[in-house]
Amino acid sequence: MLNKEEFKRYLKQVMLDDIGLEGQNTLKNARVAVVGAGGLGCPVLQYLNSTGIGTLGIIDFDVVEESNLHRQVLYGQAHIGQKKAETASRQLAAQNPHTVFEVHHVLLNEENVSEILSAYDVIVDGCDNFATRYVVNDACVHLEKPLIYGSILGYNGQIAGFNINGSKNLRDLFEEAPNPEDVPSCSENGVLATVPGIIGLLMAQFTIDVILKRFLFQDKFIVFNTSTMDRTILSIS
Repeated sequence: MLNKEEFKRYLKQVMLDDIGLEGQNTLKNARVAVVGAGGLGCPVLQYLNSTGIGTLGIIDFDVVEESNLHRQVLYGQAHIGQKKAETASRQLAAQNPHTVFEVHHVLLNEENVSEILSAYDVIVDGCDNFATRYVVNDACVHLEKPLIYGSILGYNGQIAGFNINGSKNLRDLFEEAPNPEDVPSCSENGVLATVPGIIGLLMAQFTIDVILKRFLFQDKFIVFNTSTMDRTILSIS
């Protein structure tokens, strides 16, 4: 149950008819793992933290670099060289003392992924490489965990909810991971600072909707152009 301080903090959400006290307590009891504390992971973590998700698992093996700072706004100049997962947990704890943070400074692989992700209700994929994406996807299928997927490049973003109540997963869309050499990346092609913020917020919204059992985009893959505000919704068959 919410304590007095939590009730005051989340009052404006509790006032919403489709959330109320029951919904806010559901959010508090939820355990969400965020894979990657970078461009997408930062806004996902910040808004799930502010929304009242009770436990956030932060999974990242990287350190903060200066080239991250324009889009990974959870970090500052003083954090360069520090471990992202640990730094993110400290920053987020300062924003909301009611959240429990579980830090995993690891690179997910086939040996450790199931043990780590099994402790969470919903998994959010904000990583930046296809090898990890497929490891996470396959583990979610095996563990029957919902997976919120997002990716960004330039002015564009993609987002989907996979494996929700038996819905399609990443391999139903792309059966095998592409050759990394054939796939453009932010490191090589760039990304506007606001794009991960926009897509990350949508991923946080999708996560909340899954937890509250009101998710509306099963078997859909959304492509969003932040420059034109055009949105394409593709059905996954």
